Amino acid sequence: MAIETPIPDAAIAGLDQLEVVEAAPARRRIPEKVWAAVWPKLLAVVLALAIWQLVYLSGFKHAILPGPATTLPNLWSQAQHAELWHAIGTSLRRILIGFALALVIGSVVGALVSRIKPLRAAVGSLITALQTLPSIVWVPFAIILFGGTTNAILFVIVMTGSPAIANGLIAGADFLPPLLLRAGKIMGLRRVSLYRHLILPATLPAFVNGLKQGWAFAWHGLIAAEIVINILGQPSLGILLTNDQDQADMASAISIIIVILIIGVAVDLLFNLVNGRIRRRWGVADNSAS
Repeated sequence: MAIETPIPDAAIAGLDQLEVVEAAPARRRIPEKVWAAVWPKLLAVVLALAIWQLVYLSGFKHAILPGPATTLPNLWSQAQHAELWHAIGTSLRRILIGFALALVIGSVVGALVSRIKPLRAAVGSLITALQTLPSIVWVPFAIILFGGTTNAILFVIVMTGSPAIANGLIAGADFLPPLLLRAGKIMGLRRVSLYRHLILPATLPAFVNGLKQGWAFAWHGLIAAEIVINILGQPSLGILLTNDQDQADMASAISIIIVILIIGVAVDLLFNLVNGRIRRRWGVADNSAS
């Protein structure tokens, strides 16, 4: 008969304390969390401005390239005019509509390709090839199909965003354990219900990453299409950038680029927030950094 060795009370107390620490990680205050998320980006902005100023002081393209002291007041001046806000509103409306369409199309294509082996063999590589195409390639094709209309711009957004979304879902489905799929089928999940209750939740991290990439590609496609397609009475960020180019107004052009970057950073922060919530839900977040 085996003799059980008693566990010291100190060891038990230590294990209990460890369990409490793991179950209830220290939570920082909201201002501390905001500052922890913001200060690296502020530091990056300061470094970018410093490098920009050094390039300007070096004399490189001094007659053409303005410094921060010229561009930032120009950006503030443009912010006082309704045309810039109208252009931002037009571009955001287009990207939201186009990205919603890309989300539906990319999700459907990704779901079908990830589950139907012959379809995967036929078009799996094609989806990746479409994702690698430069966004400007779709602009002439869109103009031929739809003319110089908003539909042409939406077409470019869909064609640039949906392949990345589809690939995100396919990549997530590839790493699903077969045992999990068999368990779902034993529970009576089939087709749509299998995707809704098992595959999509299980592939959510990869799918959100595909959404983030899809948004980036769609945003590229939007600006590329707006630079070429000028719709009368609908100012956009791409049109403002083109007008500044035609007038050789480098300060205004850089101001529009800064606006485009700000929108991109804001969307990236939103995706990071969603990704953080998913990581915490899955129990893989670094609690010490949250």
